[in-house]
Parts: sequence; C-alpha cells; structure tokens
Amino acid sequence: MSFVLAIDQGTTSSRAIVFRSDISIAAVAQQEFPQHFPASGWVEHEPEDIWTSTVMTCRDALEKAGLGPADIAAIGITNQRETTVVWDRATGQAVHRAIVWQDRRTADICARLKAEGHEPDVSAKTGLIIDPYFSGTKVAWILDHVPGARERAERGELLFGTVDCYLLWRLTGGRVHATDATNASRTLLFNIHTGQWDETLLKLLRVPRSMLPEVKDSSADFGTTTPDLFGGPIKVAGIAGDQQAATIGQACFTPGMMKSTYGTGCFALLNTGATPVKSNNKLLTTIAYQLNGVRTYALEGSIFVAGSAVQWLRDGLGIIKHAAETGPLADKSDSMQSVYLVPAFVGLGAPYWNPRVRGALFGLTRNTGPAELAHATLESVCYQTYDLWAAMRADWPDASAATIVLRVDGGMTASDWTMQRLADLLDAPVDRPMIQETTALGAAYLAGLNAGVYPEPEKFADNWRLEHRFRPAMSAATRQRKLAGWARAVKGVLASDEGE
Repeated sequence: MSFVLAIDQGTTSSRAIVFRSDISIAAVAQQEFPQHFPASGWVEHEPEDIWTSTVMTCRDALEKAGLGPADIAAIGITNQRETTVVWDRATGQAVHRAIVWQDRRTADICARLKAEGHEPDVSAKTGLIIDPYFSGTKVAWILDHVPGARERAERGELLFGTVDCYLLWRLTGGRVHATDATNASRTLLFNIHTGQWDETLLKLLRVPRSMLPEVKDSSADFGTTTPDLFGGPIKVAGIAGDQQAATIGQACFTPGMMKSTYGTGCFALLNTGATPVKSNNKLLTTIAYQLNGVRTYALEGSIFVAGSAVQWLRDGLGIIKHAAETGPLADKSDSMQSVYLVPAFVGLGAPYWNPRVRGALFGLTRNTGPAELAHATLESVCYQTYDLWAAMRADWPDASAATIVLRVDGGMTASDWTMQRLADLLDAPVDRPMIQETTALGAAYLAGLNAGVYPEPEKFADNWRLEHRFRPAMSAATRQRKLAGWARAVKGVLASDEGE
C-alpha cells in the first residue's frame, strides 16, 4: 500500500490524483461541474454535482493507475474553502444548494454586524474580517431563508460543513461528521487561539452548536469509505483547505517561508510558526496546519485578479489567443512608456479590501498598444504580490528580506517573464518547483503522513525539488521608480471610490 489518493475538490472542477510513495504522480482525473448564478453576486453549486464528480474522478484515477482499494494507503482531501453546505442528518439531502466562497449575498448581514461594533471581537478570535467570503454568515442565511430550516437545526436534524466535511460525511456513509482545523478557521465561528468552536460567535450568528463538525488535526484518522464506492474500504487520513494544502505541498514548514498560488486570483500565505500574528494591514490570520494537536499559523493575503487579467486580454480585448503569448508580447513593449494597470475588476483585495472601486489604466500614450497592455497586465500581478509581501513584512516582526523564501505555483508561474519580474520587484529570489500539483500533493502528504507512507515534515521537505530559481536583476533605482508609479496608480483608483 504505497499509493495515496488525493481529492482536490475545486470551485469549477473536481480532480483526483494518485501519488506514489516517492511523490511522483501515477494518474490524474478531472471533471468540471456546473456553476449556478441565481442573482447578481450569487454563486451556487449543487452538492450532488460536487459529490458525483468527486466519486467519478476517484474511480477514473484508480482505473488509470491500474489500482484497487487494497493498493491505496489513504485518501487526502483538499477543497475550495468557505463554500457552505447544510444537509439533513438522517437522509444526507442538502436543504439548499451550496453557497460558494465567491458569493456576496450576505453583505447586508456583514454590514449590520460591523455597524453594531462586532468586528474587533470577531477578528480577535478568528483572525478574519467580517466579510461574506467566510462561511458563518452563509449558514445563517440558509437557516433564515429555507422554510423550516432554523427549527430543524434547533432540533438537531441538520448538519453544517464546508466541502471537505460534506465529502467526508458522504464517503463514510454518514458515520463521520468532522473537519480539520484549517477549514474550521475559515468559518467565522472558530477560535483559532483555543482551537474550539466559539459559543459567543455561534450566538452572534445564531448557528446551533449541534450542526457543527468535530475539529481534528489536518493529518488524522477521519474514518473509512464505504466498501461500495471503490470496491473496498479506504482510510481517509488527511484534510486541509486548498491554500493551506498548497502551503504544505510547497513544504513551507519553517517560519518565514511563503507560498503564492497564481490562479484566477492569487493567494499568498506566510508561515509565522506557533504564534498567530495580528495584522495591522488588513491581512488574515489563519491556521496553516495542525499536526499532533499543535497549530501552526500563517498570515494570508488574497488578490482577486491574477490569471483572470490575462483572460481579459484574451477574451475581453482580443489581444492574444493563448495565455502563453503574453510574456513574449510584453517583452516587445516600449521601455520608454510607464503604463500601469490596476486590475480592480471586482474591487481590490488585500491589503486594501475595497470591493467598490473598479479597474483603471494609467500612463497611456498614442504609442500604447497590445505589447504595453500585456506588459502592464503581467506586471500588475507582480505589483499586487509586492503589496502583500510588504504588508506581511510590516506585520511580522521576525520578517526580513533575508528570511522570507517565496515559492510559487499555479498556472501563471509557467510565464518566465512574469516570474522574473516578480523577483525583480520583490528584490528576492522566487522558486518554482518541479511538481506544480502542490495543492493535491499537500492533501496527499497529510494522508500519507498518517498512514506511514510519507515521513515527518522535516524529512518530507527534503523531497521538494526546485525547477527554477528566478533571481532579482533590476537596479534599485528602476525598482523604486516602478513601485512609486504603482503606488500612485493605486492611490488614484482608491480616490475614485464614491461609496455605494
């Protein structure tokens, strides 16, 4: 039993990857599922679609690898965080579609809680801000808007879980209702200092305690699958939210190590060790992972627009046909022009957290063309990463340029141009790993650690392999000039905020 099956349940697709004991990949299967947008700012998934696509991809991956249940030491689960499911304890039937992390329908609830002065206490306990992004207000919305749901919840008939928890419940035939500390830390209901669900927060959001799952280590015994699913029982032994799983997959086990994942948006996590660091720069304090009852914390920053800015060049402007064209095109840009794109298409994320502002281009001339726009678009991702980097270093007293190591993953890291510019603007090395499937690898590692397939974190970190290190090559004067221009552009966009 030297194989581990990783379930990577994402926002637009479910994937299953079989890893060998040397962390090489034996098989991959992927299946997209429908997105539902019932109203402006609302995003939903059908829980049954999440479940069936997960089971199908697991079966496909096992078949491709030529393996049966007896060959799999354990299953690890990583998931889209904050997405919320409420289901019937007896039947397993969801009472409403899953409300996705991107959904903004609870903005009014959040505004009311802030106006009532609750945010300081909520932030002190959870490390989060009060925002529709997190699960707590989504649960409250379901209980208030599904007829009879609140009464059923009060009677103990309904269960709540993030996607990992829902999948675990289904995989184990309803025997196990549990989650891990990383997912619990994203709910607005969990005290990240005590490691417990918080009674005051439950009361504030009117969520009955009986709905909540047991919170375990990220690497733990989560039960076994029912034999009918894969032809025999398989142990489930690891769970982590997707960004935390990527942090583990990147072997960022030492305080000061930072990973940045570039997908549609960008998520950066900085390992701060055993101490939760309170942010003064609108970053989130979160649990990176919990092993053997010990919590390791991280600072997290989210950028809303990264890869989607390249999609805008392709689909919105028609400047490129394929994302891979962007780097070579940017290389041809006029070095005398200083064009800045602030891609606030859906507002600005950390460290600004302003959902009302919109994007803008600065520094346009008559000679500005596709090459300059491609240049500005790729640079915008690097500048936004710099803002997170600077905020993290300001928040964490132990940080210095010498101690922070940045490891990158995700689709955009294939662009050498972008990664080189990132190293230039950060004035720090940027490391791209051999294995890009870092999220799934993190889930596999947690399961394999529990099952004895993979070693302790220090030894596992030795398996991390560098594909390329990008070293800064830009002069200090150029860097400072460019960063000052970016700061002015962001200031201009923030000044355009006229409120709602």
